[in-house]
Amino acid sequence: MQVKRFFAADMRQAMKLVRDELGADAAIIGNRRVAGGVELTAALDYQLPAEPVRQPNPALEAELRKTQAKIATAQADLSSRASADERKDRQLFANESIIAPELPASMVKPQRPAAPQAAPVAARPSADQGAIDAMRFELHGLRELIEVQLGSIAWGQLQTRKPQQANLWRRLQRMGLSAELSKALLERVGKVAEPRQAWRMLLAHLAHAIKTPKVEPLEEGGVIALVGPAGMGKTTTLAKLAARYVLKYGSQSIALVSMDSFRIGAQEQLKTLGRILNVSVTQVDPGQSLVQALAPLARKRVVLIDTAGLPANDPALRMQLESLAGRGVNAKNYLVLAATSQSQVLKAAYHSYKRCGLSGCILSKLDEATSLGEVLGLAISQHLPVAYLTDGPKIPDDVQVPRSHQLVSRAVSLQTTEDPSEEAMADVFAGLYHNPARRAG
Repeated sequence: MQVKRFFAADMRQAMKLVRDELGADAAIIGNRRVAGGVELTAALDYQLPAEPVRQPNPALEAELRKTQAKIATAQADLSSRASADERKDRQLFANESIIAPELPASMVKPQRPAAPQAAPVAARPSADQGAIDAMRFELHGLRELIEVQLGSIAWGQLQTRKPQQANLWRRLQRMGLSAELSKALLERVGKVAEPRQAWRMLLAHLAHAIKTPKVEPLEEGGVIALVGPAGMGKTTTLAKLAARYVLKYGSQSIALVSMDSFRIGAQEQLKTLGRILNVSVTQVDPGQSLVQALAPLARKRVVLIDTAGLPANDPALRMQLESLAGRGVNAKNYLVLAATSQSQVLKAAYHSYKRCGLSGCILSKLDEATSLGEVLGLAISQHLPVAYLTDGPKIPDDVQVPRSHQLVSRAVSLQTTEDPSEEAMADVFAGLYHNPARRAG
């Protein structure tokens, strides 16, 4: 028998290590929480040990019977004492009401339990809470184990019963789309028998799910703010949009505003752009009213605002988003998302910046991306129209107004050449079991 321990950040990763190392026949014989994750103990060719044969012990059984009798006697004494005390209390209170009926109820002090008796009771919740936390962790581990097993079973059944859908699942995972979005798309083409037609219809549904503005934001005019975490390409995108507008309409009806006083060189970078384009640049310092800063620019047809990329827990970010969401500003805020970012980074960015009210998103760094499924999946799931695409360093050439079918074609061209492994597909299906309403099949 081979027994090994595996350490991982969560139960799903630990299960994958067990499958890779010991195979699918390995048995999980223990799991516990450790610093930084979980520990699984797995065994190959593991057999449960036989329960030891219980040998009778007359002396021990006699001692147990005596102990049980003593416990029963003590419990009877306690109950009789409690009933006697209760009768005495009732008699005492009845005498008090007869002797002193003139005392108002407000003057009668309620009896309080003694402190020594309350101390053991107060100590119980902490101990019980520790046991509850341990039980909750065990249940969570068992749930993850069940989800992994159910995902593997569901994926195996789908390959057997519906091989065409299984093939489409693989192709969508090669594009980087989430399990939830893939399942929704596959439900649309579940009744199409011909594989090529099903794939074309699936891509058509995907293109239809990507929303784009009916009117280009620069053509519509107004105050346009670019928001997002650091490194997403906000300032470069703003420069491309400003140059695009100046080349078409001139520099008289556009202005630039910078709210980024945190990044070194951010102000100078925007001032340099303003000198090149012959466009005015206004700096808004922390604590300064954005409404007052925008008042002199009321006659400008387009005002582009560059914001600071701050951590989600920074109080300055909350103040910045509140300024952009103010009534007197009336700004259209666009979340800049780098196509090179991981899915969790994109989701965290959306949840951090949605407080200011988002009109859409701008996808940047498409020329560096190896997959578009993650960023397109976020835009679709959060109903964010894709306003612009940027796919290179050239100003203003590398900025385009998106077309949904072109985005889908680009996503297909960037899909990986190798199909995902069986373990990866099982993990995808296991993720669907977090919510039973989204199960695949």
